[in-house]
Amino acid sequence: MNKAKKVGEKPALNAAIFAFLLVLAICFLYPLFFILLNSFKGKLFISKNPFALPTAETFSGISNYVNGITKTGMLSAVGYSFFITIVSVGLIILFTSMTAYYITRVHSKVTSTLYYMFVFSMIVPFQMVMFSMVDLADTFHLKNPLGMCVLYLGFGAGLSVFMFSGFVKSIPLEIEEAAMIDGANPLETYFQVVFPILKPTAITVAILNAMWIWNDFLLPYLVIGVGTKYKTIPVVVQMLVGSNGNKDMGALMAMLVIAIIPIIIFYLACQKYIIEGVVAGAVKG
Repeated sequence: MNKAKKVGEKPALNAAIFAFLLVLAICFLYPLFFILLNSFKGKLFISKNPFALPTAETFSGISNYVNGITKTGMLSAVGYSFFITIVSVGLIILFTSMTAYYITRVHSKVTSTLYYMFVFSMIVPFQMVMFSMVDLADTFHLKNPLGMCVLYLGFGAGLSVFMFSGFVKSIPLEIEEAAMIDGANPLETYFQVVFPILKPTAITVAILNAMWIWNDFLLPYLVIGVGTKYKTIPVVVQMLVGSNGNKDMGALMAMLVIAIIPIIIFYLACQKYIIEGVVAGAVKG
């Protein structure tokens, strides 16, 4: 009797969970649908009735996209955002994985201190260091795309080293010893043996950092600003907000769609690696 009752309750529980997750999905997806919807409406009609579907009267075609690209130089911003994101993620993966490997394999007070410094950097708010960071960026001439990559390497190092260190601890030393017996030097051992094993965590680190760097507004705004040609997508989008009610909502919505599409495609292509990499990179005792 009890078994039959449990079997009968399970479909109801699954249905409740499915309904709850469906509501959450709608809540998260509706803002994206709202932006896409209004990107095809005239700017005056967006303010008047933002939740209405486009009609023959309110539909503006691709004019919002053309106006947004023309006003802001969105195409160059997309190029700079791609460059900064790709180079920054590449630097983060390369240097933090090597750092984590050294910290994990070389046991000393220095490496232990370094590890805890990286962990501590994860909890330090950006607002605490942003003014000194801007001053350093000005002193070392980092107010350019390559300089931004160096800054992102510093800000992304904490979490990345933490994740890589947890995974490296799970790699048996015998694998590296076998490679050294075969004549491989430390660099060959790392790049030919260890780094391929780090692939799940490396992909996860790449996804997390790419999403953050692509969408980041404050760091490019403080370092590069709006007066240079190196503006990234978030800075360009902010320029459309305007002041005193003088803003083109149609162009703003269109540029938001352009900003969102690449990172959504990247996330959908790599999402299966996130859980695998997070679990693999968990700290092991």
